[in-house]
This record gives sequence, structure tokens and C-alpha cells, in this order.
Amino acid sequence: MVKLDIISDPICPWCYIGKTNLDKALLQFPDHPFAIEWHPFQLNPDMPAGGMDRREYLETKFGGKEGAVKAYAPVVAHAEKVGALINFDAMKVTPNTIDAHRLIHWAGIEQRQSLVVDLLFKAYFVEGRDIGSHEVLADIADMAEMDAAMVTRLLATDEDTQMLRDRDAHRRKMGVNSVPTFIVANQHAVPGAQPTETWVQIITDIQAQIAASEA
Repeated sequence: MVKLDIISDPICPWCYIGKTNLDKALLQFPDHPFAIEWHPFQLNPDMPAGGMDRREYLETKFGGKEGAVKAYAPVVAHAEKVGALINFDAMKVTPNTIDAHRLIHWAGIEQRQSLVVDLLFKAYFVEGRDIGSHEVLADIADMAEMDAAMVTRLLATDEDTQMLRDRDAHRRKMGVNSVPTFIVANQHAVPGAQPTETWVQIITDIQAQIAASEA
């Protein structure tokens, strides 16, 4: 297997679009070579624990309503193109994502990371749920057939919080300054929401290299 590390944040629309594109490629290769692991990166590490009103957040970040609309125009265009549904009207809160990253980390222990990431994207971008809420995160854990009661107890503590912040900081020191960033085989960085065609080519090349090495 070839390691595919994905550095992302579950409130990042480009990460959502990037995963949508990757998933389409993976569907074309049922025997794809990737062993996928998700890694934390907080777009807003200084976000208040309870998050903030989304409109206020966007207008503050992009200098008013007009700036926010302009900044999100490419997101809307790309999301529509690849069929990644984003229900902007439903999204009322921009959350702090450290607890969502904790859930992704715990899901990895149970081999459920990609499923949990999918559920987080759906909860936030489609259903407009607050994925900083412990109740919402426990519900997502339950949908992923994790132990929701255990997740609830863990979320009430600081378990793994500093470790995940340290991992985030380490990636930044290594040069990661935007997400999504995909790292293939611990050496090739593929930044941004790459189109499905790019992933098809990457997988085809890897499979050819594997076949050649086994010949």
C-alpha cells in the first residue's frame, strides 16, 4: 500500500471539494493502492471555543459582505461543477474545529476516519450543523458506529487536544500553509483541491510502478 496523508480542516470548502474529487477517482479503482490517513489543520486556531456567527466571521475576514461574496464565488463555482452540495443558507455558525479534529483522530483508531470526515462535511456544508457542538459530534460518532457515549466522555476532557495542536503546528513548520494538502508516499506534496483527472493519473502511475517492481 502507498500512504496518502491528507491535511485538512472539516470547515474548509476546498477540502470538501478536494475529497469529492478524490473519491470519484477512487471509485474508478476499487483496488487503489492508497492507505489514507487524515491530519489536523485548523483554519482558525484562535476561534473562540463556541465558534462565532458565520456572517460576522466572513465579513470580518473578508472586509465586508461584498468581499465575502467575492471570496466565495470560486468556491461556489467549483462546488457546483463537481457536485459537492453546499447549503450556505443553512450555515449559521463558524465553529472552532479542535473537537472535530479529536473525533477524526479517535475515528482513525477504529479505521473509520474517512467515514467520519464525510459525515462532518455533510453535517457542516449540507445540513448547516454546528460541528463544534459536542452533541453534534457524538451524533456523528454514533452514525459512524463508534461508541457515542465514550466520545461524549472524552469530549468533556482535554484528551488529545494538545497533541493535535502540536501536530498542526508541526505541519506548519514543515511548510504547510493551506489546505487541503495531500502527501503521497511521505514525499510528494499535492496541494489544493486537485481535479479527479489528476488523481486518476496519479493512481495509474503508481499502479504501473507497482506492477513494474513486481515483474
